[in-house]
Amino acid sequence: MRSTTRNSLLALANLLVPAAVLVFATGFFPYKAFVPGLGQYELSELGDAPKPHFDKVIFMVVDALRSDFVYAANSGFKFTQSLIRSGAALPFTAHAISPTITMPRVKAMTTGSIPSFLDVILNFAESDTSSSLANQDTWLAQIKNKNDGKLVMYGDDTWLKLFPDMFLRADGTSSFFVSDFTEVDNNVTRHVPHELRANDWDAMVLHYLGLDHIGHKAGPFSPNMLPKQKEMDGIVEEIYNAMEEFEHLNNTLLVMCGDHGMNDGGNHGGSAPGETSPALVFMSPKLESLSPGLESPALPRKDYEYYTMVEQSDIAPTLAGLLGFPIPQNNLGVFIVDFLPLWKSSLDRRNILLGNALQVWKIVKATFSDEALGNSDGTDCESISSGGAQLGCLWQRATPFLSQSEHKGEDSSLTDDALASLSIFTRRAQDIMSSTASNYDVSSLVSGIILVSLSVIITSSIALSGSTFTQIDSLFFLLITLLYGVMMFASSYVEEEQHFWYWITGGWIAYLALRKSDKLYIYTVGVLSCHRIMQRWNQTGQKFAGAPDIVHDVMMLHPFMLWILITATYSILLVRIGNQVSYHLKAGVTVGTACALTLCIPAFAFKLGFTARDAPELLSWLDPNAISSLEQLPLVGSARLIFLTISSEVVWAICSRFSFSKEERIMKRDLISTIHTLFTLFLVTQTRATNIPVYIVFILQDHFLQKLDLSPMQITITTLLLGQSSFFALGNSNAISSIDLSNAYNGISGFNVVGVGILVFLSNWAGPVWWSITAIKMLVDTTSPQEEQQKPGKKNRDWVKREFDNLLPTKPQKQVTTAPERPSVFTDHVALLTLFTSASLLAVMVACTVLRTHLFIWTVFSPKYLFAMAWSLGFHLLISLGLGGGLWALCG
Repeated sequence: MRSTTRNSLLALANLLVPAAVLVFATGFFPYKAFVPGLGQYELSELGDAPKPHFDKVIFMVVDALRSDFVYAANSGFKFTQSLIRSGAALPFTAHAISPTITMPRVKAMTTGSIPSFLDVILNFAESDTSSSLANQDTWLAQIKNKNDGKLVMYGDDTWLKLFPDMFLRADGTSSFFVSDFTEVDNNVTRHVPHELRANDWDAMVLHYLGLDHIGHKAGPFSPNMLPKQKEMDGIVEEIYNAMEEFEHLNNTLLVMCGDHGMNDGGNHGGSAPGETSPALVFMSPKLESLSPGLESPALPRKDYEYYTMVEQSDIAPTLAGLLGFPIPQNNLGVFIVDFLPLWKSSLDRRNILLGNALQVWKIVKATFSDEALGNSDGTDCESISSGGAQLGCLWQRATPFLSQSEHKGEDSSLTDDALASLSIFTRRAQDIMSSTASNYDVSSLVSGIILVSLSVIITSSIALSGSTFTQIDSLFFLLITLLYGVMMFASSYVEEEQHFWYWITGGWIAYLALRKSDKLYIYTVGVLSCHRIMQRWNQTGQKFAGAPDIVHDVMMLHPFMLWILITATYSILLVRIGNQVSYHLKAGVTVGTACALTLCIPAFAFKLGFTARDAPELLSWLDPNAISSLEQLPLVGSARLIFLTISSEVVWAICSRFSFSKEERIMKRDLISTIHTLFTLFLVTQTRATNIPVYIVFILQDHFLQKLDLSPMQITITTLLLGQSSFFALGNSNAISSIDLSNAYNGISGFNVVGVGILVFLSNWAGPVWWSITAIKMLVDTTSPQEEQQKPGKKNRDWVKREFDNLLPTKPQKQVTTAPERPSVFTDHVALLTLFTSASLLAVMVACTVLRTHLFIWTVFSPKYLFAMAWSLGFHLLISLGLGGGLWALCG
């Protein structure tokens, strides 16, 4: 196949990848249909609605407020616990359905419905307004509609995106500026005293972000966590005291809740118990009539389940009943029955639940056909397998009781039966409707699959005709791709994907050892030993998360050892940069040393200062005064200086390649080596301190691999496998909760969607990016002209080099790729990467389509598709093709 034809087909195959991703996404993540307009009172024919017990609500969201943060013995919420003991507070654990991130959870709490998984993407688009709830029914809209109610909001600006023009007064803060623990909450609290004295609002929303930011930066066991809990508890105390003191707040209900929890890594987005178990507390002096109080602190029943477990969507109908407004009409939540004793009339209690049941029944009828609902007489409903028919049966069971109770009025036994029947119906409807498959656009799913299949077919024809491929290597590559594709159909394998890469990479290295000379075994043993260290560095996935690993059981327990390795990493980079500037850029030892110190010393100081704020426990070996001094370092300015100096040296190196003076012109392999080292320093800056020593392992593996004399195809396969392995070795997984935001604001003082997006991607894909650049460096080495590879010592003068060359015999034929073949090396490299990317994307798409009704579709397969999007669009197109292609154009 001609070179021009191959390149054109390869370009077409890569254009089909983003097209397939976007087409499939439109069918897999559709917006859920909703009924527009405001809901109405469902029982108008049965009389007035039950009288409300509250006329104002203060809705206080503490982001990532896991249940144990409030209810456990080591909690900082001592005042809140005292209210629970006195009966003035009713505590719950509110189950949050995955995805456990802010936007979909706020939607669930305000509408009572189950949000679309597409909100995962919209949640990260800070400027996005397409997810607005302006036209949907929520308890905020109902309050505003009731007697022209007024609302105020302070905190996370997600509320301003969701509810434009809703609030009388508002002050939003960015939810993604995770470097800030203090100001982000002070900006909320400063408004509280004034608003507590004001009497012109009916609902006040407060959304505090500091606790979540601490979790992202340093985890739930950070020394900053307990003080933040005490700060939030102090705000609860201030509000509760005002409710008792000010007459206009006497009928106010205070609701404190988390939008989600967090895992032991401080992140969220997945379905681990810690992520799905936020606290929910209703507080008011009026609630003392319901209960003499509960024990607090308390022990969980299991995992993080404290007290009664309710659904997060139950907040919407519960507030509707307590404040006396219609239930939002897209609600699937169930009124929390613990509040029913507030109404003394049994008829009122029945009507509270009946209104909820009627509203849910309307959604059930809109979802299932009349045939699907069946014509049951209401007996033996539990044995019916069909969800719709079972709900129809449960509704029929409740209807006769309602009819009789209308005639018999206050008959308590009959009303108790009605309450039980209605509660069973609404709770079962919630379960079935929440798990009902989304309204997938199957034609879009199939179209996406067809597009990516075309990419696979085109790339296969290119890859199999590659001039640098061998039959056995090709078979191994196809085996890897096939096994990976099959694995995508099993939820457990998707959750534990890292084991596939660890084992297959070890097998490939062992295969290379068998193919090479006995004298090279020592190098393959070195690569395997490093690979084993990588495997044990971080335990990730679901099954083994939290199991012993090097980071948590060695480095965090012995931080001095960690910093010895971090210092060694920066020292290696300092020496390399000094040598490369001195000799590759021909700047001399003095300039080289100065440049290396200018780069590495500020970078090391930045990491010290960052850790002093982020995880000071890792600096316990330092004097407290030294830690305080480090905390004062201007991190934003320092990061900008580091990025600027790295960029400047990259530009200097590139310009040296095109110098007019042949004597000063840098050779290709020296240029890529210099750029590789500078990129390593940048990636180290974007890496958590506990993961920085892994770069020593990477550098050692690179050194050993260079000794193995790999073919271009073997280089591609090796770096592909090591890149995938490094992604998981650095602590990542296929769960959204593994996304690390701690380095998202290096050098950025405020939210910038492009800048933050790039830094988030590079910090989470640092390992694969490093190996992608290493692949280009290794390929350049295999294609460099022989005169570049046979360099005499660096200290020789030019005339010595010339005499040395004259003494050499006639140069033999080069053992590297000849010039006409050189372009095909990179084409073959890209062809293999594109084939793997498109084939793995095809497998994920087919798995998501076939298993779209699977129990774990939203907790396992949908997150996997989001990661597949990031791998294909972000890593493959932008890094492997974009950055890799640019480096090859300069150095290849």
